[in-house]
Amino acid sequence: MSLDPLIAAWLEETKDAPPPASLADLRTSTETGLRRLHGPLEDVAAIKDYVLPGEHALTVRAYVPAGADAAGKLPAIVFAHGGGWCLCSLDLYDNPCRALANATGCVIFSVDYRLAPEHKFPVPLDDFYRALCWVAEHAAALGIDARRLAVGGDSAGGNLAAAAALMARDQAGPALAHQLLLYPALDFAFDTASYQCHAEGFSLTREAMRFCWSAYLNEPADGMQPYAAPLQAASLKDLPPATVLVCEYDPLHDEGVAYAQRLRDGGVAAECVQLDGMIHAAMHMLGLTPQARGLFDVAGLAMRKAMTM
Repeated sequence: MSLDPLIAAWLEETKDAPPPASLADLRTSTETGLRRLHGPLEDVAAIKDYVLPGEHALTVRAYVPAGADAAGKLPAIVFAHGGGWCLCSLDLYDNPCRALANATGCVIFSVDYRLAPEHKFPVPLDDFYRALCWVAEHAAALGIDARRLAVGGDSAGGNLAAAAALMARDQAGPALAHQLLLYPALDFAFDTASYQCHAEGFSLTREAMRFCWSAYLNEPADGMQPYAAPLQAASLKDLPPATVLVCEYDPLHDEGVAYAQRLRDGGVAAECVQLDGMIHAAMHMLGLTPQARGLFDVAGLAMRKAMTM
């Protein structure tokens, strides 16, 4: 279908904005720009920060969905935010995580992993995997059901979630019930049809993705490692079931479709859903267009179905 008209108008309004002069400026403009698109703050039952001890004090923020049964053990998603591994923050994702908790009925554990390029691959992934293991190990104290534990993330966070699922499989880590991958970055390649069609003009550009990958990887050869680029994995067998959401007008569209197909080829139940008329970062656009609610509707339905036991 055609590009959402409200998104098209926003793209037209912002197309001539001057490029940030530095990474610090880019981080600031990303925080303020995306926050303007969020819309009203959603109420949840509770929010609590946990600080994991260790050489690096890692913060994990838990969002308990509104209307949750306080007496029961809830399903949970350990969530990695997007931002090309080098942008965005725990605070920026406050409202999206509230909305995701309410939509899915899951406790969302949002991980404040360290950012590149100050902390390159595999540090962000190691932080996320450490948080996943901590949540799994402390499930009873956290009031969640360890049998209904998932990983999730959007964009670069979807990359970390998929890579963590591979790590958990390979290293006998936490048993995962599902993967929720929202327009994930999964391959260090820029040659798909969607990269050609949507290289420019739809907010996320091919050059922006080149910049993000260069910030994350120590060297291009890292892009061949499956924990950096999960589409490079030799086998996707024995992974948890997955829901992959892709945006119609997104350079990353085709790699999400390809990953879901490779999961199915490996015998893993995987559903790929296209968000028609949408662009990358749709999770942030509830205040821009009503159509962005579709992301949460699809994710909510998928996770409630996956977590029903």
